[in-house]
Amino acid sequence: MQTNDKQNNSTQKDLIVEFFTKHPNRDIKHPEIVDWVSTTYKERTGKVFRDPDREIRKLAQSGFLVKIAKGIYKYDPEKASKRDLEDFTPAQKEKILTRDDYKCVICGKGKKEGVDLHVDHIKPKDLGGEATIENGQTLCAQHNFMKKNLKQTETGKKMFIRLYELAKNENNEALEKFCTDVLETYEKHDINGHIVWDK
Repeated sequence: MQTNDKQNNSTQKDLIVEFFTKHPNRDIKHPEIVDWVSTTYKERTGKVFRDPDREIRKLAQSGFLVKIAKGIYKYDPEKASKRDLEDFTPAQKEKILTRDDYKCVICGKGKKEGVDLHVDHIKPKDLGGEATIENGQTLCAQHNFMKKNLKQTETGKKMFIRLYELAKNENNEALEKFCTDVLETYEKHDINGHIVWDK
């Protein structure tokens, strides 16, 4: 049974790869991908493709696909062939850590506090982010974990909401105004509207 599951997953992944390699350099919406792979899988195997979303996400996370926006993916042959080069080299990591003074760019904690530091892609690899010094940043393990589970803009908005609330409680008008300006910019550009800011 386990062998069959592995074969099915392999076949499903191969089918998605086949679809994208036939449509290179085109932004493709999720329904088009799912409809084609589901229909083709049924025609070829007589079985139902249960979870195409998972295989698509895995291909994006591995760097084979570029996630353009929510539910939109692209296969860029040039990027796919270079995906192994998208990790930072030891020399790049050292330059980024040195530039950031061996401290997390979010909380400021670093080696002195005994914090594990990670070199992170600002624009994630699965969104086409490259391994360049400019696209690198130092994060502590906690904030790197948060960024991976929340988009970076979400992490930032939550941080500014907490800072805004603290400034209000402390009657720090300058800091409150600064946070208000930042949070209103989020609203102006309709970024992370699902995270509620109580003014």
